[in-house]
Amino acid sequence: MDIILLILSIVCLLVGLAGAVLPLPGPPLSFVGLLILQFTKYVEFPQKLLVMLGVATVAVTIIDYYVPIWGTKKFGGSKYGTWGSTIGMVIGMFFGPFGIFIGAFAGALLGEFINGANSQVAFKAAIGSFVGFLAGIVMKVFLCGVMIYYAISYFNWS
Repeated sequence: MDIILLILSIVCLLVGLAGAVLPLPGPPLSFVGLLILQFTKYVEFPQKLLVMLGVATVAVTIIDYYVPIWGTKKFGGSKYGTWGSTIGMVIGMFFGPFGIFIGAFAGALLGEFINGANSQVAFKAAIGSFVGFLAGIVMKVFLCGVMIYYAISYFNWS
């Protein structure tokens, strides 16, 4: 049973890391991987560490929804730019790894044009949305990386 849980844990940790970039719940998946690993004979995490990583997972997940909105608004954008960025990111994921980034930018730009913004305002808002989107990805990748680090660090190799 431990082997099955170990494999499931590794899958959750790695899919969580991929989900930090793709539109999947990356940090929550990685955290579930840690929790599954805790139920094996291979690892015993300190309870304080699991609580801290759980709180960080909830915080990053919530913040991730607001960072692109903040970036768009900070750079003068509208809801159209934010929605466009999100839709562009989802469509872009079908066009390879850089499609997500290009899609987020192009979607925000198109959203602002639909909202009636001139090209200068639309471009500035698209940059803001893109910066917010990237900031969210950096936060999620970092947190997932930290969880993978702890999974490896606390693993009993004997």
